[in-house]
Parts: sequence; structure tokens; C-alpha cells
Amino acid sequence: MARTIDLREFVDPETMAADVAMKWTEWDTLRENWLESKQEVQEYLFATNTTTTSNSSLPWKNKVHIPKLCQIRDNLHANYMATLFPNDKSIVWEGADADSATKEKRKTIQAYMQNKLRQTKFRTEVSRLVLDYIDCGNCFAMPVFEASYQPDPDTGEEVPSYVGPRLQRIAPEDITFDPTTAVFENAPKIIRSLKTLGTLKKEIATRPELGYMEEVFEKSLDVRRRFSAYSSGDFKKNSHFQYAGFTGFWEYFNSDYIEVLDFYGDYYDVEEDKLYENYLITVVDRAYVLRKKPLENWMGHSAIRHCGWRQRQDNLYAMGPLDNLLGLQYRIDHLENCKSDAWDMYVHPMPLIKGEVSDFQFGPDQRVYADVDGDVTFLRPDASFLNADTQIEMYERKMEEMAGAPKEAVGFRTPGEKTAFEVQVLENGANKVFINKVSYFEEMFLEPLLNDMLMTARRNLNESDLIRVMDDETQAQIFRKITKEDLTATGKLRPMGARHFAQNATIMQNIVQFANSPLAQDPTINSHISGKKMATVIQTLLGLEDYNLVQDNVRLYEMAELQDVQGSLEQAMLEKQTAGMDPNQAAATVQGYQESKAGVKPSSTQGQQP
Repeated sequence: MARTIDLREFVDPETMAADVAMKWTEWDTLRENWLESKQEVQEYLFATNTTTTSNSSLPWKNKVHIPKLCQIRDNLHANYMATLFPNDKSIVWEGADADSATKEKRKTIQAYMQNKLRQTKFRTEVSRLVLDYIDCGNCFAMPVFEASYQPDPDTGEEVPSYVGPRLQRIAPEDITFDPTTAVFENAPKIIRSLKTLGTLKKEIATRPELGYMEEVFEKSLDVRRRFSAYSSGDFKKNSHFQYAGFTGFWEYFNSDYIEVLDFYGDYYDVEEDKLYENYLITVVDRAYVLRKKPLENWMGHSAIRHCGWRQRQDNLYAMGPLDNLLGLQYRIDHLENCKSDAWDMYVHPMPLIKGEVSDFQFGPDQRVYADVDGDVTFLRPDASFLNADTQIEMYERKMEEMAGAPKEAVGFRTPGEKTAFEVQVLENGANKVFINKVSYFEEMFLEPLLNDMLMTARRNLNESDLIRVMDDETQAQIFRKITKEDLTATGKLRPMGARHFAQNATIMQNIVQFANSPLAQDPTINSHISGKKMATVIQTLLGLEDYNLVQDNVRLYEMAELQDVQGSLEQAMLEKQTAGMDPNQAAATVQGYQESKAGVKPSSTQGQQP
């Protein structure tokens, strides 16, 4: 009888690769409950009826699903995005020294980053991260530097299609880490990805800067070739070689895909007694080290960033806004289907037959024949089941409030007459949770990522890059070459979105209220308020700086220009009216026009003798 082959001996994994694979399995096991809860959220978000949710166990005949959870998700996403990106210019450079704070340096860095954000569809990637923030309560991303070249069809020369930093989303289910670590940045992390063999081969051939070892890739291919001589029954099962997305190791090694585990952090090699500090270790097939190199940054840790919606103490996996609303969604579907079943029974009730009753048809204008003691009655439920609509409405309102998305924030008005001040107070109070969550996302997640992207560009930009900027004097679009020295400065990028959105709106509302108050009409007060500065403040709060609306005494110059044009038109009109008249009549016409314009009753000159 042939001996069963040990899979571990057949693959012969390297020690370092096996350690990384074991860490992935360990940390993935620790988050099983979290993954299960997120799976239930996804089921409710994309359900079309209750048969695919936990409501399927209920006995109701109707299977209607009210997508309230999905509506809250869409409202949160729309409002978060509108607050994070109130305009096209959403970033500002703040220099930390005199050289870095110059107008030219600020303009260059802002223009470079705005060009790269636009070219890489930064807003679209952030939109996906916001959905992770809402759906899972956790979002992960990192900056990468991309240098893409395309051959010119005429000359064959490699022409750059895009060179610069890019934001890369990491799916929450594709990253594991030690959840008990106090600070996420210091925690070792593993990112899992599936690639086709052809994709990995192309990256090895065309992107040598990645540091992949081609001989390791060939070793992985050789293992796959050797598997073709055996069947799945020839091997002992081994828990080490369990690949997510595949039913078993046999299907994996006979597929066109290869699993890649990227380890970021510190690794201690016991056999060599060597500490690999701040390293990137890439493992394929959970058996071989494809890449091993220090992380190329100046931070001392990986550039992977994390943001959580509702923080947990002593656990890095945060809670999402939809997690504790599942019970209310369950209740809403339960009430809706219970009410629908009761309504069906009310409209089409069950008959109660007593005595001898002949068969009959249930319907309008039908007859029932029964003997003396026979009777037919109908069993209808109590009509109080219609109150379920009120309960459903109450639960829906609670869900919106608990998720931090009250109706006032999404365009609905609550009942009752309110003054302008009361409306503003209500909106400020209702939006506190919303502003807090979106501001946290911007400050703790987007801001570090933007600065990491700028740092990545400084480190990897070896050649000049061409960007589009606007000339201050002519307001024309011009193109300018950018080098690494242009991006070298001390300071940081700040996103101008959520933190300034609420503040600007509040200040503007206060200015309007003050302008309409008696205090603003008091000359002892308004005589000390600068009109020029007030105009500049309003222009800044409304984000209208690009339109150059505020200029010194520009209204007076425009009025003078208007009067000049008006006088020229009047002169041309009078010349046209008096053309062909005798001098005396023409003079009288001009005099009458001037008197009427001045508000004087025209004098009558007709019929008088000279």
C-alpha cells in the first residue's frame, strides 16, 4: 500500500514564511466573531426580502424587508462625502518655518497634491473608505507610489502615463493585526491578497523596485507542476495550508491564483538570532519568502492607517454605526410582516362552521345553505394590529438618531413652527454626533494619509513632473515642472472639510443674525466695524476667494463706469432724436430732456415769438 504524502514535507515551507502564515491564522481566528457580525450587517444592507436574513426563522407568510438600515447607510455616506469635500480645493499646506511657509512653496505643494488627487480619483477612493467606515466601523488605507509607463505607438519610447502617489484602500477582511495592541501604528500587520500567476510574473519583470525574487516564484511554479502527478487523496490534510476562498489545498495549487501575505513590522528570527526591524516580508503559498526588505519611510513604522467609528477600550476593532441597529431592523421587519399577515387574515378571514353546512364559495354575492343548527362565522383578528405602523415609524426615527443622522441633517423638517434661531439651535444640537464622527475621520485618517502621500512623493520622485497650476495675475491654466526640491519642506497638509464646514456655517449664521439685529443698526457699534474686513470675512467663509470679489472700493469704480456708459448712451440717443432738426428746436429738445432728468417741470417754448 502506498504511503500517504505529508503535505508539509511536499511543499517544504521556509521557517520565516511559516511563522508569518501562522500569525495570519492566529489573528484571523481572533476576529471571527467580528467578521460574523459584519456578515449579518451585509445581509441586511443588501437584502430584498427576509429570506436571506435572520428574520427568515419567523413564521410569517409575508417576507417583506424594509431597507431602513440601507437608507441610513446611504444618508450617512452622502452627508459624510458632502462635508469632507465641500469644494474642489480641499487641502491647505501649513509651513512650519519661514522657507516652508512662503507663498510660492505653499502654492507649489498644494497644486502638486491637487493634481495627483484629481488624476488618481482620490475622492472615489475616499468614498469607498467612507463606506467601510459606515458598514464595518473600520477602514484601512495606505499610500503607494506608482510609476506607470506606456509605449509610444510611433516611436516606441516609454511615455509616463502616471508618476506619483496614490491612495490605496485595504479591505477590512484582507488585513489582520494584533487587536490588543494599544496603538495601531505600532502593531505588526499582515495584508492578504490574491493574484493571478500572470499578474505576479508581470510585476516581477516590469517592476524591479518591488524587490520580488524571481527564483522564489519559479519554486512556487515547480510545486504546482509536481502536484499534477498526484491526486488529492495522496496527501494528508494539514491545517496550515487552508486558503480562504478555496475549498482546500488541492483546489488552490491547481488554480491560476497565488496567495500573497505582506507582513509589515518587526520580526525576530529565532534560528538566526536576528531582529528584522521595520521590515516588509512577502510570503507566497504560505511557504516561501518572495520579498524581504526594510520599509522605505522616515516614520519608523508602516504607513498603513486605520480609523474606527466607535472606539472600544483595549481593542482596536471599532464598532460601526449600524451594528447595534440590527435589532431594531429585525423588529421593523417583524412588525411589518406580522401586520401584513394580520391584514390578510382580516380581509380573507378563516370561517368557523357549526352544524350541517353545505360547501360554499367564499366571495361576494355568494350563498351559504345550512340546517337549523348550522352557522358560519368568520374569525378576524383585532384591528389594533394597524397600530404597528406607528411603532415602525417610531423605530425608524430612533434608528436615524442613534446612527448620528437625524432627519434635519438630511433634508426633513420636524413638526412645529420655529424661529430662525430655534432652527439653528436644533441643527447644531442634532449634528453634533455627525460632525464629531466625520471630523474624527478627517483628522485621524485623511490628514495623516495626505501627508504620507506627500512624503512618498518626495522620496520616490527622481525626475521632474509636470503639473497644472493657475496663474495669479492672468487666471490662466499653465503647466509647470516640479522636482523633489520643490516638494521638500517642513510642515503638513491639512484637509479643509469637516472641521471647517460646521465652524464656517456657524460663524456665517451668527453674522447674518447680528446684521439683522438692532445692535448692528446702532451707530455707536457699527461705526467701529470695518466694512472691508467684513467683506473679506464673508468671502472666506463662503469659499469665494478664487472669484476675487473683494477689492478696495471696487463698487465705486463700477458705479462711475456705469455712469460713464449711461451718459454715452444718452448722448447717442439725443443725437439720434435731434438729427435733422433746426438748431433752436434741437436745443429745446435737449433742454427739456435735461430738465426732466433733473426733476424740473419742462418749460413750454412752442408758439412763443423770438
